[in-house]
Amino acid sequence: MKYENLAKDIIKNVGGKENINSLCHCVTRLRFKLKDESKANTDVLKKMDGVVTVVKSGGQYQVVIGNHVPDVYADVCSVAGISDNASSGEVEEKMNPLNRFIDIVSGVFQPILGLLAATGMIKGVNAILISANILTATDSTYMILNAIGDSLMYFFPVFLGFTAAKKFKVNQFLGMVIGAALIYPDIVGLAGQTITFCGIPVVMPASGYASTVIPIILSIYVASVVEKFFKKIIPDVVKTFLVPFCTLLIVVPVTFIAVGPIASSAANLLGDVTIAIYNFSPIVAGIFIGGFWQIFVMFGMHWGLVPISINNIAVLGSDPVVATSVAVCFAQTGVVIAIMLKAKNKKLKSLCIPSIISGIFGVTEPAIYGITLPRKKPFILSCIGGAVTGGIMGLFGTRLYSSGAMGLFVIPTCINPTGIDSGFYGIILATVVGLAVGFALMFFFGKLDEEDLTDGEVVETVEKSIIKGEILTSPIKGVVKSLSDVKDEAFASGLLGRGIAIEPKEGKIIAPADGTLTTLFPTLHALGITTDSGSELLIHVGMDTVKLEGKHFKARVKQGDKIKKGDVLLEFDINAIKREGYSLETPVIITNFDKYLDVIETNKDIIEYGENLITVMS
Repeated sequence: MKYENLAKDIIKNVGGKENINSLCHCVTRLRFKLKDESKANTDVLKKMDGVVTVVKSGGQYQVVIGNHVPDVYADVCSVAGISDNASSGEVEEKMNPLNRFIDIVSGVFQPILGLLAATGMIKGVNAILISANILTATDSTYMILNAIGDSLMYFFPVFLGFTAAKKFKVNQFLGMVIGAALIYPDIVGLAGQTITFCGIPVVMPASGYASTVIPIILSIYVASVVEKFFKKIIPDVVKTFLVPFCTLLIVVPVTFIAVGPIASSAANLLGDVTIAIYNFSPIVAGIFIGGFWQIFVMFGMHWGLVPISINNIAVLGSDPVVATSVAVCFAQTGVVIAIMLKAKNKKLKSLCIPSIISGIFGVTEPAIYGITLPRKKPFILSCIGGAVTGGIMGLFGTRLYSSGAMGLFVIPTCINPTGIDSGFYGIILATVVGLAVGFALMFFFGKLDEEDLTDGEVVETVEKSIIKGEILTSPIKGVVKSLSDVKDEAFASGLLGRGIAIEPKEGKIIAPADGTLTTLFPTLHALGITTDSGSELLIHVGMDTVKLEGKHFKARVKQGDKIKKGDVLLEFDINAIKREGYSLETPVIITNFDKYLDVIETNKDIIEYGENLITVMS
């Protein structure tokens, strides 16, 4: 596994796998639901290599990784032993209504966002081919491409039936059957008619249920209640088939009789209301959504608009609301380009390049969390640029005709199926202006910190906290091992400190330098030394030997004693400990390694008492 070590570190610092209720991911983030967020080491995670930042929002503990998050997610699932996008003993947690809504929406839509983007891009390509007179609507090539692009949205109730069932803890295939019933060919043919079920009137929406969002989600919620009821009363021996039998017989008719018509009316009303608000002032709406979109994303609030957009496309054929946000990424990218040109710090420049590439394709989290937000003003400038792009989109009446595409790939989705109109020119203009405005604002008015304006080659001024370096001799005689090979994750990951491990050949620990025995564990299996030069050293004899509770160990000094290099500190019975079944690999680590420029371990395979073991460099 490519990211196994990172996965182990993330799991450890979210409180361990036993603290994980569930895990999923989006474009750039691992989205944990934790049993107790207070157990997570947020500060450690934020500083970890491979982690951009940590965000707590919508009842989720979000670890921002970047574009390679699918690979990290796969390794985290593998290490933690949890199935893909599955629960790990999830318990229902208390949320306020807003967080609950965000949690439900994100849980239902996240798994299909990639597919939604892909099919939207294919529809966009098809629109370009039609507009360029390369294809016509009667060409078989167009029909096949259109089938690919339309398939997800047309059969949306089936896909959402699956994801909603997973979210509401219903049999996923039962959810798919409910969704399939809504778009069954004979049912589709009854659109706009009033029929009956057992004498009860059933009003079929004029537009049918193909591509709809709200009816299936509400139906699955009803199914979750019904299924739970039948699981309680039906005997286990027949539960496998009688529970879905009874659930379908109730839920599907109830959906057609009540849930579907009500939800369809609500969907139409939602579409009409959002369009009415937008039409009140498209420019003001665009400026507001474009300016605050990145903030919405940071706090997960954009999930409140995503289903509205999808609903508008399904019900009305297009959406102008979320369309005002799709060029914001270019404003952010323009700011980052300016930062890259102004900055002299090599590390910052190296961060800018992948962030620019990601931003062009609509993924701005690396830029936000890694570059602009920590510097505050560049982020504000990117929001101003985003407001400009949103205003342009509102002015030109730009609409989305399919969902999911981002960055450059969103441009084709703004082509009206009837032909190119002002809305398409609006997205083109917003893209160019967003880049230009973001760049100009940052280049001419944005300021960088002094550290960003240094070349990064000059060693930073030594802080007061940096201590003098020294050479520490070996406190143990034995076989040298790499710390990463130690079977304990905490030591192997380097989180506890940098150093080396030794397999002892003699049951004795001697002082590696002059100093003070600052810590002697009551179980005698580990001791801490602070040398006179300031190095903080931990010697941990064996793995899990704390369970011996001091058995087979004998201390020759007391905690707080001043010690001299070569003094015998601890004795232990190697053979007795091995007979108890414990490993004797002993980490010798510098715990305050962050105060040094470097920690260099010996390259010897065998080490004797008093030989140079670790060099710390200031």
